[in-house]
Amino acid sequence: MTLDAVDRRILGALQKRGRMSNAELSEQINLSPSACHRRVQRLETDGYIRDYVALLDERKMGLPTTVFVEITLQAQADEVLDAFERAVARIPAVLECHLMAGTADYILKIVAENTEDFARIHRQYLSRLPRVAQMQSSFALRTVCRTTALPV
Repeated sequence: MTLDAVDRRILGALQKRGRMSNAELSEQINLSPSACHRRVQRLETDGYIRDYVALLDERKMGLPTTVFVEITLQAQADEVLDAFERAVARIPAVLECHLMAGTADYILKIVAENTEDFARIHRQYLSRLPRVAQMQSSFALRTVCRTTALPV
C-alpha cells in the first residue's frame, strides 16, 4: 500500500494528538467520518500505525535525568550480541537501545532520578551486562528539542 496525501494528513494529525475522536480527525483533514474511520483502520491493519500511547512527563514522574551510555563489547559474534540485547532489554530504566555503526557497538538512553540513582542503575544493571569491554556515560544537560512524530 502506498500513502496518499490524505493518509499522510491523518498520520500527521494522529501523531500530534492520538486521542482525538474520529469526528475531530475527519473535520481536521476535511474527510467524511466514515471514510476517515476506514482509512485509519487500514493504516492500523497495514502497520503504519503501530500503537497508541500516553507520553509521560519525565520530571513529574521523578525521572528528570537523561543519560546516554555508549557501550563497546569484547566481541561482535551473534551469540554475544544476542546475549547483550536480551540482558539490556530487562533493564527498566533503559528507554532505547541502538546497535551502532562507529566507535561504540551500542548506545543506550537511560532515565534516572539523579546522579545517585544512575550510579545505582550502573551498579545493579549496567556493570553486569555480558561481555562489555568499555562503557562511557554522558549526562544530558538540557533537552533542546524532542518529538516522537516522524516526518510525513
